[in-house]
Order: sequence, then structure tokens, then C-alpha cells
Amino acid sequence: MSFPFFPSAGITRREVLRLSSMLGLSFVLPALEGRAAEARGKERPKGLILLWLAGGPSQLETWDPHPGTLIGGETQAIRTRIPGLEIADLYPQMAERIHSLNVIRSLVSKEGDHERGTYLLKTGYRPDPTLTHPSLGAILAHELPRAGVEIPRYVALGPASSAGRGGFLGDEYDAFKVHDPARPLENVTPATSRRRQERRLSNLDVLEEAFRRGRRVQLERTLHRDTIDRALTMMTSAQLRAFEVEEEPQAVRDAYGRNAFGTGCLVARRLIETGVRAVEVTLSGWDSHANNFEAHRANAGLLDPAFASLVRDLEERDLLESTMVLCIGEFGRTPKINPLAGRDHWPTGFSCVVGGGGLASGLVLGETDPEGRKTEPGDPVEVKDLYATILHVLGVEHNKHMMTPIGRPMAFSEGRLLERLLGKA
Repeated sequence: MSFPFFPSAGITRREVLRLSSMLGLSFVLPALEGRAAEARGKERPKGLILLWLAGGPSQLETWDPHPGTLIGGETQAIRTRIPGLEIADLYPQMAERIHSLNVIRSLVSKEGDHERGTYLLKTGYRPDPTLTHPSLGAILAHELPRAGVEIPRYVALGPASSAGRGGFLGDEYDAFKVHDPARPLENVTPATSRRRQERRLSNLDVLEEAFRRGRRVQLERTLHRDTIDRALTMMTSAQLRAFEVEEEPQAVRDAYGRNAFGTGCLVARRLIETGVRAVEVTLSGWDSHANNFEAHRANAGLLDPAFASLVRDLEERDLLESTMVLCIGEFGRTPKINPLAGRDHWPTGFSCVVGGGGLASGLVLGETDPEGRKTEPGDPVEVKDLYATILHVLGVEHNKHMMTPIGRPMAFSEGRLLERLLGKA
């Protein structure tokens, strides 16, 4: 289900209620004019863009190729601007940009199932039947509030089946979902006149006041009035222009790619400029149990230009220092190529690209066995340690404990900081 927007005039009471029931979210402000970094303010609020590769991308066809070996398959390698680093030749544009980020080739996880792996890679925790952990984006929205709230601070663009959750922080911190950023936002056309809208909202006030009598505490717990007020504020906000990529030059839109993922990355940049704390952009189709090389070639045609354009724009707009970019999936793929020319699930020794936001740059962490004989990578990196580092750099006390609804104190992360990513030996 998508979360639609409505304009200032012409919404029905039913639409207001439907939108407000979905919007238990936090929101953020600054202006869309001027240079992006200046628009965000002198305090340079930090944000996160997560490029989520749903299905589990192969490290061997992305950031850790081993051409000419038994496990390398048909994928070749290309040099990058990081000395000694080669990535899959499917990513020529990223080869020119990856020096601004870092590559981790030795991520390890104990979750080889899609659902459980996604949970771990969105939250830094393995699934727990007693509670739901918040995703990184939800933690940022909760811990880094801003005044002048008008649009959601945590947005998920693209297929939303795995969009981040607020978990024990509350449903109001769930990601605001936009299923197809390449299409106009739903329900934008006025459905009725301003006068009729105001009359309906006035009638709603009467109904609410009648319900409130004798039920004040119960009503306050629902945040019903609060969510309606925030929904109405958002409907009139100029910040919704962040979703209108038609404002961008054609050359910019072409560079990102005229497709849902490319447009999503462009919208993500615009949302970050507007002050949004966290944006997820999902690219599906990486579950390559069969035809692995064909699938990765097709997805690289979408990921490479969009990723490279995003990094370029963030650098040129002086936003990369305050915006962390993380490109990752739920696990990697097996070194062994199966009889269907595919690769299966592999949570041991997979790759990601991460940088910006104050991290060091140009680093390569870990290595995998080019012969595929060793199951453990060299210099393994646990997901929880990466996420503790991300939270720390973005200004969140990563080991801060929150009291969960079941009365259990829980830290945002139980990981340790990766000193090398902080620029320390």
C-alpha cells in the first residue's frame, strides 16, 4: 500500500483519515532554493541514503570479482581510482567514483534466508520473536529530530515489501513508502472544493469532540488529532516538490536513468537536500539462483549510472560529507556456480560499498578466497559493527539503550566501531 499525498484544496474527510492513519511519522523542513548544502543549514544535518539490492547481489559480479578462476565465471574486472582495487567490469561509471567511498569485501552473517537476512541487514540484529528492532532510518528519524516538520524524515522508494520499520520505537517511525518514484504521486488531484473540504473538516472536529468526552486519555494515545494536523500541514508543503523530478534538467534525469530505480536515486538526492534524514531506494532482481550473469548484467545497467550520478551530485553539491551512502543487500552469492548457471545464498564473505557522512574514503576492507575453498573471509566484518559505526558517524549514540514496550532495555546497536572507517589505524 502506498502513502499518498493530497493538495491543500479538495480533499475529502475520508482521504484525510486514510492518510493520517498511515502518517504516524516524523517530518523535516528546509528550503529548496539555493545551493543544496546551504539550504540544509550551517549545522549541516547528516543523512543516510541506503541503496537496497533486494535478493542478495553476488559479490563476484559487483565489488569483488575473481576473473580467470574457477569461481569467477564470465565476469571480468575493471580498474578503479582506488590503487589496487578492481570491481566487476559491469560498473565502469562507479569505477570512476568509488574512490570517494569504501568497499567492504568481508561482511559475515549467520542469516542465509531472505526474510531473516533482510531483517538483520536493515536493523543490525538477528530476528527476535519477542520484539521488532528499528531500522537504521527509523533510529535516525527518532534520534535526530528537526524543527519545522513538514514532510517525512524517513522515506522508502521502490518495492516496499522490505521497507524499514520503526520497531520498538513505534509505528510512527516506519518508512514513508512511495512504490514507484518514476510515476506521479497518487491522489494529487483535488476531489472537492475548498469550501466543502473545510466543512467536512469542521464536521470531523465536532465528531472528535463528542468522542473525546470521557475518552480523553484513550484518544490522546491514538495520536489521532496530531496525525491529522501533520497530514494537513504536509499536504500544503512546498517540500513535496522534492518528489517532482520534472524540475531537473533532462541531462540529469538521463544520467540517473529513466527508470524507477534511477529516478528513485534522483528523488533521494532531492529529499536529502530538503532535509530528510534517511532514504531507502530499492532495486530488486538479485536473487540469481539461475542465469546469474544475465541477471547481474541487467541490474548493473540500472545500478551503475544511478549510483555514480548520485555520488557525483552529492560531491558537486557539497553534500557527501554530510550524507552517508550505503549500497548493500541481505547477503551475497556462492562462489560455486550451480547447474543452472546461477549462484545460491552466501552470507559469508559478501560485499558492500559505504562512504560519505564523515567516514574515511578510498579504503578496501577484507578479502575473499579467489579459489572459493575458504568459507571464512580474511578480516571478517560483522554487520552489527558496520551499523554501530554508521550510527556513530551520523551523530547517534550507537550503544544508547531504549526501554522497549515489553520492559526490556535494548541498545540501538551491540556492535563495536570500525576504527579504520573512522580514519584511524
